[in-house]
Amino acid sequence: MAPGLSVLIPVFNCDVNELVDSLLAQQTAWPGPVEILLFDDGSAENIRTLNRPLAHRPGVRYQELPHNVGRAAIRNRLAAAAQHEWLLLLDNDSLLPDAQFLARYAAARHRAPVLIGGTCYTTLPPTDPALHLRWYYGQAREARASAARQQQPHTQLTINNALVQAGILAQFPLDEQMNGYGHEDTKFGLALAAAGIGVFHLDNPVLHNGLEPGASFLSKSEEAVRNLVQVHGHNGASRHSRLLRLALRLRRLGVATAAQALLAAAEPRLRRNVLSARPSLRAFDLLKLSWLLKQL
Repeated sequence: MAPGLSVLIPVFNCDVNELVDSLLAQQTAWPGPVEILLFDDGSAENIRTLNRPLAHRPGVRYQELPHNVGRAAIRNRLAAAAQHEWLLLLDNDSLLPDAQFLARYAAARHRAPVLIGGTCYTTLPPTDPALHLRWYYGQAREARASAARQQQPHTQLTINNALVQAGILAQFPLDEQMNGYGHEDTKFGLALAAAGIGVFHLDNPVLHNGLEPGASFLSKSEEAVRNLVQVHGHNGASRHSRLLRLALRLRRLGVATAAQALLAAAEPRLRRNVLSARPSLRAFDLLKLSWLLKQL
């Protein structure tokens, strides 16, 4: 019997009907049985009302958790509940780019036990200026072709749009001690690298549909910097983070305190820039460096 596929979607304050409809329309492209697991991680009641009818769709399992357990824990619970040999991890604000999404994964699944499809963004920026920071960042830093990602396969790994053999995620569950947003996939990738587990990148992106306002993205990015400090020292994580390498170099040179003071004084101006209609990613990087120097 052909190996089955479990699609794992943690749901938090997002209508996933369009995503689920697209997946159901493509399920015959996978050679074995397909199930879609939706675990709601403490969404508002109006969102739950929108998504509850999906429980009646064939092949869909919908469950509501009584309270929010977090990004890593919800994915570990989904993986533990999955019935099939392959797990496809998708964020709830993703959309499929075309009708061949599952077919491309099915054709590539023999390449490695972990496959990463990537992320793409709309060609034009959103009309709402509040969303520009997230769009510019995604276009410049996240929407990378597979050839570029494959140069450093384990450090370019993202758990959104990842096809993983179930045994791999059982052996290397996501770290639930990392609170907040960011870098649980960094630690996962480093663990795979240390174990010699292959990662293959392909051009099979999902469209990031749920752009968030700049202020919210800034808050999440500050959480991610705190998590980066947690990852620091884990299997040489500093070698793979340009931001962390720079901060550690400043500290070795004895100028970290002075740099942090200068950046702290500049933070109001940097924030105004990144929250403007034309944000500078250089200003955003300086903000993150300021946050990181405070943590080290």
